[in-house]
Amino acid sequence: MKMSELFAAQLDSEAPRTRRTLEQVPEGKDEWKPHDRSMPFGRLAMLVAQMPSWFSLIVTQDQLDVAPQAGSNVGMKPLLTAKELVEAHDAAVVKARQDILGATDEHLSKTWTLLAAGKAMNTSPRTIVIRDTFMHLAHHRGQLTVYLRLTGAKVPAIYGPSADDTSFA
Repeated sequence: MKMSELFAAQLDSEAPRTRRTLEQVPEGKDEWKPHDRSMPFGRLAMLVAQMPSWFSLIVTQDQLDVAPQAGSNVGMKPLLTAKELVEAHDAAVVKARQDILGATDEHLSKTWTLLAAGKAMNTSPRTIVIRDTFMHLAHHRGQLTVYLRLTGAKVPAIYGPSADDTSFA
């Protein structure tokens, strides 16, 4: 099996789990956070919704500077409803799947670099960066389920049933 096929299958498996989580995000809680040092609910939900776009960046670019000296050139339109979050997620998944499947194993073996203000923070083969991004997504999706629980929203089944959703994902 090609690495691109393996990663596309992983994306196909994780995307519905993330989608079900985003569908439960309540409106009007964007600034809520469980602790002063926690990320606001709306920012976390947007992060989770848009993380599949990272796969496209990893495949199509050789590096990403998360703190460019000229400032960010990424326009972030707030996603204020579950519907907007899901739509952004779904679009990112479609593009990520297309980009992943368009990559050869040779390309996925080439290095990719994460920069901060021009300084290399990590340089690894794309295969490792993609693997780690799936884990990073699962981590933040897990945080999002805690936020859902603490605000009284339903927690969907992800890898097994939850107290609110007894279906098996």
